[in-house]
Amino acid sequence: MKFKIIKIKWLFSIAVGVLMLIGVFMLGWWIGHPEEKDASSGEEEKSSIMWTCSMHPQIMQPDPGSCPICLMDLIPATGKGGGSDSSVIVSKQQADVMGLKIAPVQRLLATRSVSLVGNIIPDERYTNTITSRVAGRIERLYVDYTGISVQQGDHLAEIYSPDLLVAQKELIEAKKLLLLSDSVAPVIKNNRQRLYKAAREKLRLLEMTDEQIKSIESATSPSDRLTVYATDAGVVTKKHINKGDYVKMGTPLYTVSDLGTVWVTMDAYEQDLPWLRYAQNVTFTTPAVPGKVFTGSVAFIDPVLNPKTRTSRVRVNVKNVGMHLKPGMFVRARVAAQVNGMGQVVITGLEGKWISPMHPEIIKDKPGVCDICGMKLVQAEDLGVVSSVDAATLSLVVPHSAVLQTGKQAVVYKRIIKDDELEFEAVVVTLGHRVDDYYVVQSGLSDGDFVVTQGAFKIDSELHINAKNSMMNMPASYVGPPVPSTPMDKVELAKFKKALDLYLKVSDHLAHDQTDKAIALNSELASALSGMSHEALAQYTARVKGSQSAEDIKAWMDSVAIQFAEVIKSRAANQLEPLYLLYCPMARDGIGGHWLSRSHKVENPYFGSEMFGCGTVKSQLTVKAHVMGKEMDMKPKGESPKMDHKNHNH
Repeated sequence: MKFKIIKIKWLFSIAVGVLMLIGVFMLGWWIGHPEEKDASSGEEEKSSIMWTCSMHPQIMQPDPGSCPICLMDLIPATGKGGGSDSSVIVSKQQADVMGLKIAPVQRLLATRSVSLVGNIIPDERYTNTITSRVAGRIERLYVDYTGISVQQGDHLAEIYSPDLLVAQKELIEAKKLLLLSDSVAPVIKNNRQRLYKAAREKLRLLEMTDEQIKSIESATSPSDRLTVYATDAGVVTKKHINKGDYVKMGTPLYTVSDLGTVWVTMDAYEQDLPWLRYAQNVTFTTPAVPGKVFTGSVAFIDPVLNPKTRTSRVRVNVKNVGMHLKPGMFVRARVAAQVNGMGQVVITGLEGKWISPMHPEIIKDKPGVCDICGMKLVQAEDLGVVSSVDAATLSLVVPHSAVLQTGKQAVVYKRIIKDDELEFEAVVVTLGHRVDDYYVVQSGLSDGDFVVTQGAFKIDSELHINAKNSMMNMPASYVGPPVPSTPMDKVELAKFKKALDLYLKVSDHLAHDQTDKAIALNSELASALSGMSHEALAQYTARVKGSQSAEDIKAWMDSVAIQFAEVIKSRAANQLEPLYLLYCPMARDGIGGHWLSRSHKVENPYFGSEMFGCGTVKSQLTVKAHVMGKEMDMKPKGESPKMDHKNHNH
């Protein structure tokens, strides 16, 4: 028994020793092959990294690549947590990898660009109509076609006139009597002198020259022909008569225009009128003179709006140096309106100046009269011109690329420096007008703040991935459908449906890269809009009709979609088939763009095949909705069914 116990102890000792030897061997191998350990841990670390899309954070992949929706490069989903519910903390190194760029919020005299189109017409102030001073027949035309340049005194036409014979005979007889007045009484001599002067004046009023009148006095018999002369230099822009025509006294013969000064007339949409002012500088180009930029000043803004085109006529006076500009030429113009923080248009350089109310090119340092029309000069401020600028009235602006818009709400990401880390906080701002590359900020930011101008979507994705408050889960501005207040009647509804259907076709053509078909529908859509009773939509008539490219259409597509949506929600939500308002924040160079669709399936008209499925459903506009490919009546009965419009990306 004792022997068995000793044997068991001996066997146990051997087993323990073997195990210890195996442990020492494994430890030595592990220490001698550190690369295996590193590879193993690297594999673990690699497997823990997920890749996501900054536009579509629901996309999560274990390997880098492209987003299957918008084809953007995936980014590592390694954002750090921390911060508040509306902020994210990243290292400076990570910020560089994400490609973040920041810019300061600043105060400056913001510039709002207004684009206008128009054409060149003769200056009405220097346009004269030459009329016939006698009744008769056109015997000869010296100027027999339009476009001829004439100088003052050039002969234009010859008229046969019996009335002219009488006037000439009166002068000849009066001249004879005057020559025989030496031996008559003074009273009779004075009467003969008055008769002679009256006969000469009668011919002068018939626009006969002094040389012609002297020739008639010395002639023995009168002529029945009257030559018409040019009273001013210029270009014959219209010929009203032909050889053999009978004319009466006052009949127009020619229109002569001095083209040394021309007018540029342009149509301004009503939303552009707040940025236009008298005496404002205007630059414009014309295809007929490529590479040359012309300048002028706003001389007149029509106070009455055209009810059909919803535009107002703007006129610019231009000196036609070199006669490059010809009536009828098409022009594209630009007005760079400088705006202060109070929303006023500022025209610098006119402080304390006196200006002509008829001719803005006449500017003087002291009171006086206009060199052209003789009207009294007035101070620039009396014409509504704001010319003084001080720091207190400058606009607080932020680069437009820093703003992420979700419906009527706007968000920027403000930078906060924390040691070697950066915190980016989402700040809701109230925006004023868009001024070129900036937005005017009314509230939410202060001087000295820095905001993200590139990579804001990536930060927003980090917030979304970490289940924080991001732009993607903020409430949309359109939540519907509401109950219509005043439904449309049959006639109004038919017109509305026609315009809406054309808009949807244009959008569908752009989404499927059928640009030519979209452009071909513009005139028809413009006609449909002009016939509608909704002024907010009718105002886009001229703009839609004038669209000549896909970019032109995309420029108005967002605004027209919003107007359609407003009308549908308030007037036709239960009268139309399913309709949705969709939104792409990347459209229009990051400004964002809305469009309408009959389905909640995303088909992006702003990018077409490049990012066909990029976008989200903003809201349902109609009572009817699509559910599983079918229509469902969602008219409220008690409590309306609700639809989840998040993540409707395809």
